[in-house]
Amino acid sequence: MGATKRICELIVENIGKKSDTKFVSVRFGNVMGSRGSVIPHFKQQIAKGGPVEVTHPEMVRYFMTIPEAVQLVLQAGAIGRETEIFVLDMGDPVKIVELAYDLIKLSGLKPHEDIEIIFTGLRPGEKLFEEPLTQEEGIYASRCKHIFIAKQDVIDDNKFINDLKDLDKMLENNNVLGIIKKIQDIVPNYNPDMKNLKSYYDKTETHLVRIK
Repeated sequence: MGATKRICELIVENIGKKSDTKFVSVRFGNVMGSRGSVIPHFKQQIAKGGPVEVTHPEMVRYFMTIPEAVQLVLQAGAIGRETEIFVLDMGDPVKIVELAYDLIKLSGLKPHEDIEIIFTGLRPGEKLFEEPLTQEEGIYASRCKHIFIAKQDVIDDNKFINDLKDLDKMLENNNVLGIIKKIQDIVPNYNPDMKNLKSYYDKTETHLVRIK
């Protein structure tokens, strides 16, 4: 569960409180075959003869199919009442390196003989493990099997709006580390390694862009 995704959920919740329209959020894992999925990326690397790049040998993620993702969104829209967060039971997470091995074998090739697998290291802020729920949350059942509703904390709406305005100002000033600290304030269980992040952004020219 990424910190920026959590902030998006809070935005949806805030809008839903003020609107006659029903607003709900849906959490699910990596959708296999979708744009940005690791599987097409691995297939491209295999087709080029490798290497297949994995960030870390212990990296794990949840996966689901496109039909599963579509079904969840449709069911959430049907049963949602007001600002709920729906979570799919996605089973056990999958090791990314094992996925890479399987795709190489399914291509009729041998890992580390025909196609090399290399580890590139975690990117700043990237997690080894993916949590569908934050530490403070729990879940309770919905009307649909394998779909649950996350228990949410009550937030101060006025403070949250002011925090978003602060983020907007930091964006205009290209204040990357300030944005990270503000995100940490909004999502208390987000604990980035600020020392490593500062070292990374000191070496990297970063320009933030507002998407309209």
